[in-house]
Amino acid sequence: MRGHYRLKGSIALAALILALGALILAPGAIAQTALSGRVSSQAEGAMEGVVVSAKREGSVITVSVVTDAQGRFAFPAARLEPGKYTLKARATGYDLDGRPAAEVAAGRETGADLTLKPARNLSAQLNNAEWMLSMPGTDQQKNFLLNCNSCHTLERIVKSSYDADGFQEVFERMAGYYPGSTPQRPQRLVGDARRTGLTQNSEGRKTAEWLASVNLSQKETWDYPLKTLPRLTGASTRVIITEYDLPNASIQPHDVILDRQGMVWYSDFGQMFMGKMDPATGKVTQYPIPENKNNFPKGTLDLETDAKDDLWIGVMYQGAIAKFDRGTNQFKSWAIPKELDSDAGQLGHLAVTGTHVDNKVWIKNSDGNNIYRLDLTTDKIENLGQIMDPATRKRFGSYGIHSDTANNLYLLDYSAGNIGRIDAKTKELKVYVTPTPNSRPRRGRVDSQGRLWFAEYQGNAIGMLDPKAERIHEWKVPTPWSAPYDVMAGANGEAWTGSMLTDRVARLDTVSGQYVEYPLPRPTNIRRVFVDDAKKPGTLWVGSNHGGSIVKVEPLE
Repeated sequence: MRGHYRLKGSIALAALILALGALILAPGAIAQTALSGRVSSQAEGAMEGVVVSAKREGSVITVSVVTDAQGRFAFPAARLEPGKYTLKARATGYDLDGRPAAEVAAGRETGADLTLKPARNLSAQLNNAEWMLSMPGTDQQKNFLLNCNSCHTLERIVKSSYDADGFQEVFERMAGYYPGSTPQRPQRLVGDARRTGLTQNSEGRKTAEWLASVNLSQKETWDYPLKTLPRLTGASTRVIITEYDLPNASIQPHDVILDRQGMVWYSDFGQMFMGKMDPATGKVTQYPIPENKNNFPKGTLDLETDAKDDLWIGVMYQGAIAKFDRGTNQFKSWAIPKELDSDAGQLGHLAVTGTHVDNKVWIKNSDGNNIYRLDLTTDKIENLGQIMDPATRKRFGSYGIHSDTANNLYLLDYSAGNIGRIDAKTKELKVYVTPTPNSRPRRGRVDSQGRLWFAEYQGNAIGMLDPKAERIHEWKVPTPWSAPYDVMAGANGEAWTGSMLTDRVARLDTVSGQYVEYPLPRPTNIRRVFVDDAKKPGTLWVGSNHGGSIVKVEPLE
């Protein structure tokens, strides 16, 4: 009898263990999901591709997920702390019905179904790419607008009432503003400094007349249909997006990068600070950058790390670059020599990947697109002057310079479709031409294999130059008018890019050539992209340059 009872007890214990295991592993189990539900509308029923966001009261962190083909969404328990959450949903053409909230408790799954209704004001929901798709006109006419969305949305243009004469005055006025200006924080350039663009000339007049035909200068509403991009589906829905609010909305996180300890660093396009954020808590520490020209526009652009993990930053119209010593938390600055300086002097881009080889830093001065080389041993700046394209005799309009491990320099010719390479020892220039003419390459990075990756802003593509094969590959981004700003390739066979127009990010499988795009929870003006490839798939970090936040995108497969 004893053996019989022992056997029954063993079976009961085993059954209990199996039951507990099944509970832990089952989809939607308590240990896995904190908040779940379904999104639907009367027009569509269950809705796929809707971005659902949850933000806890008093928190600076918003977590977002995307609905699947059955309209379902689920927030992992590890991502939501207990507390009261405000819920939002993003699906162009729809508004959220009511103001839903949810109470999340430890160890329990909360349900929250959401209902969407037709948008009351569709025009307020369109992103820049959707306005580009909606406006009548040729691609050549619309390409002009790619120069405008760095400061504000295209919605401001199409909702304006300027006639052609008024637009020409706008061109002239905009040429006098710092590129890190926003409507909330404008900064005027000093002296005779002017930004390149259309002013009072024949091409400017044609563009002004076209703009006056697509805005509200002659009518009360648009006489063309408003077009929207289809919601993303399938693999694009399997993602978690985390957004961290910065201390104030005026911060413009232009470049966002991670250090080896997992801390997030950013440059501020409109203020004299470099910031550090702890992604575990969202806590931000700001480090003031010394001013070189007190009455000149303030803001920074390029943020890089050298072989010693010190940080380097381009200080734009302050006419300087600065290095942040990680040991002392102090900046050291190098300014443009007086004989090379001007009101338009602008040091936004630098390259330090190969600095450890010869102790020299490459710098670009956007005034005239001159290339400098700073010798850190002597603190002297060598001026290589304007780099000219041998084929056209036009100067390189570089937007992004990068060095390889031998400290050779790559130039991305944003004014055309050229990639230039300057030999660090001989200073000889070699030019490669992108397959897409006038693709306007910009930013990018040299990967661990010595290949140069770059965005093709006007080519709507990612490009990669293999210097060994002397060949450029291109991968067109699926969404029209994505206008990639930057690209970074990770060690896992992925390359990522972002957009100032689409509110999407794109992940490229470099072997298959296939993209997966991911929707973002709100308008997000993206510049620099940074890939943390410590795991596969990699994690993308970007700044919301007009939204005062930092965004992390984590694919689930």
